[in-house]
Amino acid sequence: MTQRYEHWIGGKPVPPARGRYLTSTRPVDGQEVAKIPAGDASDVATAVAAAAQAGPGWRARPPMERGRLLIALGAALRERAEEFIALESAETGKPDWQARLEVEGAAAYCEFYGGLVNIEQGHTLDAGPGTHAFTRREPYGVIGVITPWNSPLNQCVRSAAPALAMGNTVVVKPSEFTSAGSLTLARLVGEIGFPEGAFNVVTGTGEDAGAPLAGHPDVRRVSFTGSVRAGRLVGHIAADKIMPVTLELGGKAANIVFADADLDRAVEGSVLAFAYNTGQVCSAGTRLLVHESVHDRLVEQLVPRVREFGVRLGPLTTADQYEKVCRYFDIAKEDGATLATGGTGLGDNRVEPTVYTQVRGDMRIAREEIFGPVLSVLSFRSEDEAIRLANATDYGLSAGVWTRDISRALRVAERLEAGQVYVNAWRSSLIETPFGGYKQSGHGREKGLQALHEYTQLKSVIVTY
Repeated sequence: MTQRYEHWIGGKPVPPARGRYLTSTRPVDGQEVAKIPAGDASDVATAVAAAAQAGPGWRARPPMERGRLLIALGAALRERAEEFIALESAETGKPDWQARLEVEGAAAYCEFYGGLVNIEQGHTLDAGPGTHAFTRREPYGVIGVITPWNSPLNQCVRSAAPALAMGNTVVVKPSEFTSAGSLTLARLVGEIGFPEGAFNVVTGTGEDAGAPLAGHPDVRRVSFTGSVRAGRLVGHIAADKIMPVTLELGGKAANIVFADADLDRAVEGSVLAFAYNTGQVCSAGTRLLVHESVHDRLVEQLVPRVREFGVRLGPLTTADQYEKVCRYFDIAKEDGATLATGGTGLGDNRVEPTVYTQVRGDMRIAREEIFGPVLSVLSFRSEDEAIRLANATDYGLSAGVWTRDISRALRVAERLEAGQVYVNAWRSSLIETPFGGYKQSGHGREKGLQALHEYTQLKSVIVTY
């Protein structure tokens, strides 16, 4: 029987004002998973009002108390991991092993930021005799968090945990395709003992609920993760409000393998970089740049490993995404790329992980974000050419470097136009390190200590005595 959810507002379930519901489905077979509220501006207004009312009391709590609640939430996520894994797998199509990593990551965010709430948040400044000057970081108030469908629970907590740690209250608008995990999390937040209204979830489409959340006058900052197209719309709303916004958008990450690299490690890392989560990762390493002297040998090792890894992958999360990826198979053929493996839609939203060689930098598969397990392999002759190819993109979220030469690794990392650079391993970023992009990959930073600063505004206090 399909589970029906309500919004979570002010510490309790609240039916949608219009009485309408949307259906989330299993990607692989279309079976119904949940009914979720089709929220609109009136539901958003109710949630923002609840968050604003809870704000002063939550902000006034000692930081250590806020931290203890976040750590308790992390522990509760681990205790109820199987429930969240089942929801994540059902709505996104992730295999259980991958959904488990997502839930563990969400718990780790709570624990990490719960332990950082008392970190230094201001500085004393030398303004001369008779003057005491210092800075302090203060919460914005109500934070809007708009999350995508590819890693819904993880990315909800990624933004909400540091925002809550710093004394803000939160209204989350998850993707209408994957809302059940965030709504279940909201109930867990209430059970842990967070005050009513500190954490709220309103569901619905981006047009009906996301835009009103970003545009609400009492929302003081928005964290948005999603497409460049939708990010531009959120950015316009933020500009009209003179409101800061964190935008974590698309990517077309380059993964550079130099001639002296450990090819075994480079192959393993390169497969993970483009195929993890069936390629539905904004920081995916979907452009593999290989020195011409090791190009053929690397491709020879890569192809069978891609085929092996493919059996572990789930489907693409939405039918639209499946159709988009399949269109790129045709585009690659029209552009003249050479198919090394894959290139087939299997039905039920499943595609083969795909590798193209003989790719030029001007081909669409090398320039456009596909958001599927499609890898373009390009060759280069020199370090300068590798950097030029890597930076020849509108995006700048991530990049990878594979070399045994530490001087080269550091030199290349400095020249790459990307928010994070991985050397001799591909990661989806560490919780401890800031994550965000250059160029059209967005601005602002999630993760790390920097995220705490993103959710505070800086005040200077000057005392004359």
